[in-house]
Amino acid sequence: MNLVWTLLKQHISVPQFVGFFFANLFGMLIVLLGFQFYHDVIPVFTSQDSFLSADFMIVNKKISTANTINGSSNTFSQSDIDELSNQSFVRKVGKFTPTEYKVNACMGVNGTNVLNSEIPIESVTDGFVDIPMKDWQYQPGSHVVPVIIPRAYITMYNFGFAQSHSLPKISDGLVGMIDFKMFIQGNGHNDQFQGKVIGFSSRLNTILVPQSFMDWSNPRYAPYNHSDPTRLIMKVKNPADETIGKYLDHKGYEIEDDKLNEEKTTYFLRMIVTMVMIVGLVISILSFYILMLSIYLLVQKNSSKLENLLLIGYSPNRVAHPYQILTLSLNVGVLLIAWIAIFFIRSYYMNILETLFPEMNDGSMLPAIIVGLCLCALVSLLNLIAIRRKIMRIWERKD
Repeated sequence: MNLVWTLLKQHISVPQFVGFFFANLFGMLIVLLGFQFYHDVIPVFTSQDSFLSADFMIVNKKISTANTINGSSNTFSQSDIDELSNQSFVRKVGKFTPTEYKVNACMGVNGTNVLNSEIPIESVTDGFVDIPMKDWQYQPGSHVVPVIIPRAYITMYNFGFAQSHSLPKISDGLVGMIDFKMFIQGNGHNDQFQGKVIGFSSRLNTILVPQSFMDWSNPRYAPYNHSDPTRLIMKVKNPADETIGKYLDHKGYEIEDDKLNEEKTTYFLRMIVTMVMIVGLVISILSFYILMLSIYLLVQKNSSKLENLLLIGYSPNRVAHPYQILTLSLNVGVLLIAWIAIFFIRSYYMNILETLFPEMNDGSMLPAIIVGLCLCALVSLLNLIAIRRKIMRIWERKD
């Protein structure tokens, strides 16, 4: 085998193998990073809201320039609600009840005030909120009110305020760190309430409180005020039913949450990642061709000497072994460096994703590890077979 190694070293073209190494590394990195990134990001678009089920849709009337000019109302009358309830695709309809009074809120984290302004508060029928009722009840007279906060509030805090003020980031498991207070005035009353944050919702843009609190507080602070709801929530039989979209367009309604946009985003994400991975695979195939061409040239230059080794008793396996070790070492080196690069790249983008979406899981590099091992094994196996076939052709005097 030492003789074969000596022959091998005499004709090795370093530029060729360096070119193969970096081409293969680039292709492998694109494939693994694309697959890993898709695996890490897709839960953001496919995860369900913790408090509103997938078959619940929030509906409001479209606001257009024409409606604004002619003074059309964006509220729902009782007849609108009844008509929607009678549609074949609807299981039940509820309405968002707004406060008839003004609410000022103060939100703090670790003693630092991060929000102090007037805020919108709404409630919805308890049956539409997926929370145990023992955690979603208000006893009249109590100064503790369960609340659900829009996730957008927490995203802005984590991505902006927390970073600039060196404050801890908030996730679903750390809601207890939030100190939320509400100050309500009206009808001669001036009260302060402690908001008990139950969690966050990505499908709400207002603070949500129990219906029992709204039923108690509106008559107390604004007994003479009443307004129709501007938003409805409906439970549908099949969210994918095309009839839903046709009816809503006909009535001038729209779905408030971004379910359709999320589906489109997920589709384009899959398409882009697939295209990127195809490019990576093409680069890997080309690098594989470069390697095999280099090995074939090495074998061809040494063909007469290798034939002599075979004639004096060297087996084809012993002659092929150094070439196979060389290719296998290059492939393994490429895989290890690709994994190391992905580790650092993934650490960078996961910090950003976890800031924007604190609820997402950290995940692992297992997808990149599995795909990398499969690709490396496949390419190495093809390399080993090709080299052995080339040596066998010399041995059989067919070359």
